[in-house]
Amino acid sequence: MSMDNEQLQRAAKDHLWMHFTRHGSYAEADVPVIVRGEGAYIWDSNGKRYLDALAGLFVSQLGHGRTELVEAAAKQAQELAFMPLWSYAHPSAIELADKVASYAPGDLNRVFFTSGGGEAVETAWKLAKNYFKLTGKPMKHKVISRSIAYHGTTQGALSITGLPLLKQQFEPLVPSTFRVPNTNSYRADEITGGFLDGSDPEAFGRWAADQIAVAIEAEGPDTVAAVFLEPVQNAGGCFPPPPGYFQRVREICDEYDVLLVSDEVICAFGRLGHMFGSERYGYQPDMITCAKGLTSGYAPLGAMIASDRLMEPFLEPGAMFAHGYTFGGHPVSTAVGLRNLELFEEENVLEHVRTNEPSFRATLERLKDLPIVGDVRGDGYFYGIELVKDKDTKETFTAEECERLLFGFVSKTLYHEGLYCRADDRGDPVVQLAPPLIADQSHFDEMEQILRVVLDKAYTLL
Repeated sequence: MSMDNEQLQRAAKDHLWMHFTRHGSYAEADVPVIVRGEGAYIWDSNGKRYLDALAGLFVSQLGHGRTELVEAAAKQAQELAFMPLWSYAHPSAIELADKVASYAPGDLNRVFFTSGGGEAVETAWKLAKNYFKLTGKPMKHKVISRSIAYHGTTQGALSITGLPLLKQQFEPLVPSTFRVPNTNSYRADEITGGFLDGSDPEAFGRWAADQIAVAIEAEGPDTVAAVFLEPVQNAGGCFPPPPGYFQRVREICDEYDVLLVSDEVICAFGRLGHMFGSERYGYQPDMITCAKGLTSGYAPLGAMIASDRLMEPFLEPGAMFAHGYTFGGHPVSTAVGLRNLELFEEENVLEHVRTNEPSFRATLERLKDLPIVGDVRGDGYFYGIELVKDKDTKETFTAEECERLLFGFVSKTLYHEGLYCRADDRGDPVVQLAPPLIADQSHFDEMEQILRVVLDKAYTLL
């Protein structure tokens, strides 16, 4: 027997420990309880409808209520509900690995399944260290990533993450990770110490990429194993790469024999109009980490995709990558993932994103006439709107203003007005938008209209 609204609220407050949640804020307020989804919309327990402008958490690529994915899960669960991939295999994992490898760029032909994105990042770092130990360079173990970049919450992935406030309460973390500047062109002047102002994106991209070489030299090339980069950096509010950035990074990694890991937990599976973000920006990684959109959220699943070169040492007699997860490559999840990617093809999802991307961008850029909107940036169906106190000087908010304005007003009011998205201050204050890949102009217009009303009001509260 299911709980009624009152019982749900009491049980949520008494027993459910929510993720990244300020539980104190629900002492007097109700916990939002989402009960149903259909297409690009979700409904709460009071029957109110919201536009899901974040695809859950950059996950729900094909939208909610897809019976095809539900049926794939049910069919697999009846046939084989569980089997680990520890020296055994099952058809849905084999077939999905084959399908994923067919999309992955270059010789990324080996698919290691995990339960989610953080585990995929852990797997990539462990593989990098293990690979170099087996190939005569045992000192190579360090990782370079970008400032403000988020790579997960597990101890290793959190160590690679570049957000000090997210890390400090869990320190000491795994040592040997180092940060380089990110590609926020809007803040290029600050990032480069006044050396570049961002007006020449190619020059800024070259400078940012070269900082990776500086970091490798500073640490010693014989000790650096990998560089972890997202195609479009999420934290801080959607930083696309400047022209030539990844091409230069690839050159640097080749020069120093450092592995390039493309962290595509968000960017893979259509978010940028391609199966993989590295394809969109024309670079060849040594590994890809992915999750989220692989199943459109209908079952938990992640993957680390590695090049043939990285697999070679593990094909020797007696060799083993001593790593794995109980639920990595779960039969039901992989069956759902396989059907999900089939639907991508049947419904031309990638083409839909690429066709509609210009109108999505143009619709959001209409908001630039508001005094609080400093920058609109992103690609595909993945955008960030940076909020500022002064457009001319790009002055951002104080911590107090951010708390009062972003969390106290913007976040709550957008939700109240029927828009589920993310207002975040990791880096500078941003509103992030990443709708299901089925979204069209009607959804873009709805986002813009709600954002316009709320952000216009927010500026008057400064």
